[in-house]
Amino acid sequence: METAVLKTRMAEDAWNSQDPDKVKMAYTPDSVWRNRSTFLKGRDEIREFLKDKWEREQEYRLIKEVWAYTGNKIAVRFAYEFHNDQGEWFRAYGNENWEFNEHGLMAFRHASINDVPIDKSERKFFWPKGRRPDDHPSLSELGL
Repeated sequence: METAVLKTRMAEDAWNSQDPDKVKMAYTPDSVWRNRSTFLKGRDEIREFLKDKWEREQEYRLIKEVWAYTGNKIAVRFAYEFHNDQGEWFRAYGNENWEFNEHGLMAFRHASINDVPIDKSERKFFWPKGRRPDDHPSLSELGL
């Protein structure tokens, strides 16, 4: 369990950095992704996808939590908040299935995600860009 929790927090931290060059290095060079209805293969496609994502999803803040794990596979649930160019806020809820290679890099990522419009006053994720503070509530503690 400890390794699954650590990998999940490392992934959360990397995604909260919003640095596509940093994030892509956690994946194998030929990593296969499904993100919603987008299918990607390899670090270059992952980098471009994330660059575009974080240009659209402004003030992005993410929390991940382990759901289940076995061997080289981890299932996580997550939520993130962002706003678009029009200032409309959303909370996205999702689940990911990860599979790692023998070197600890992610070879497969399958993500299902739903966006829910929220009012700015309904936001729950209030930390500066970057790593979520250790004392910030988890998804379970927030009732999400």
